[in-house]
Amino acid sequence: MTGRWMLFDADLTACAELVQKGDPDRFLAVMAAPVQARPQLFALYAFNIELARAPWASQESMIAEMRVQWWRDVGAEIAEGKPVRRHYVATPLARLLTPELAICFDGMAEARRWDIYKDPFEDDAAFDRYINRTSGSLMWMAAASLGPAEEAVVRDFGYGAGVANWLRAIPELEAQKRIPLLDGTLEGVQALARKGLKKIKEARGRRAEVSKSAGAALLSGWQAEAVLQQAIREPERVAQGALGQSEFRRRAGLMRRAVTRRW
Repeated sequence: MTGRWMLFDADLTACAELVQKGDPDRFLAVMAAPVQARPQLFALYAFNIELARAPWASQESMIAEMRVQWWRDVGAEIAEGKPVRRHYVATPLARLLTPELAICFDGMAEARRWDIYKDPFEDDAAFDRYINRTSGSLMWMAAASLGPAEEAVVRDFGYGAGVANWLRAIPELEAQKRIPLLDGTLEGVQALARKGLKKIKEARGRRAEVSKSAGAALLSGWQAEAVLQQAIREPERVAQGALGQSEFRRRAGLMRRAVTRRW
């Protein structure tokens, strides 16, 4: 992928600024990654913010659907090798992302349509599909953009990280009148956290199948294990919006993983 590295032009600088403001945890993870990995990561994480915001852009479901479809179309343009519409996130993505990886946009956009409406997930499979298509696909595109990696391993780790992020988002989702959990009891929260933690441990058991260069993309999940363990020990913290570590522990944990490259 060395031929695809690029300098930080105005678009990539804007992507980095968006990530810094809109997703500060992933911003820290990018800054802890090798310099040559940052263009891909900033472009992809900026795209993720834009797509995640699209369903909430309007109370009118038709307008929200159009916003989501816009990004779906961007992915199709990249995947099909067509000229990509001018946009400060879409333009660098078109230069940095392979057509094979851009195919993931379609599933990500389809998953984000759930955010537009207020229906609960149909079943466990529907919830898992949402996490895999959002968190899993983002982590897979990021990892595969940086180096060789086994997709199943990356997606397992992405699932665990996605569940951790989802549990942290529960209060805001409920405030927006969404039904984020199939089982919102304390036991249900614990079961989901255990499932996410199991996926992370399974992925780490196959760490050798993810190259060091691709592993930089998995730094974004550096807090997941601690958050999931916290949810298992004290599931009431989920509803309270009290999951997470102190600032010192967060930064120290990230630095340790960045130095050792053991995500």
